[in-house]
Amino acid sequence: MTEELDVEGMIKRFRDRAKAVKRRTLPPVAGPERQQFIAQAQLDFQDYAMIGDAQASMEDGVLVLRIDLRPPEGESPSD
Repeated sequence: MTEELDVEGMIKRFRDRAKAVKRRTLPPVAGPERQQFIAQAQLDFQDYAMIGDAQASMEDGVLVLRIDLRPPEGESPSD
């Protein structure tokens, strides 16, 4: 399986998905359903963007995704 896995392609697809979520239009819903849609879109973007930013490696047949969650230098975590 590891010979067939295109990790860079997978990471790119996650980046593309994150961009697609950002461009996603709101369906004609109101009230609680609208808030649920918005909340889900935010989670989808977060998940896809995190994986899209990951550094991938294969270690003993295990796909390892490293995601740096530290704030950019010069920013505090609360910024």
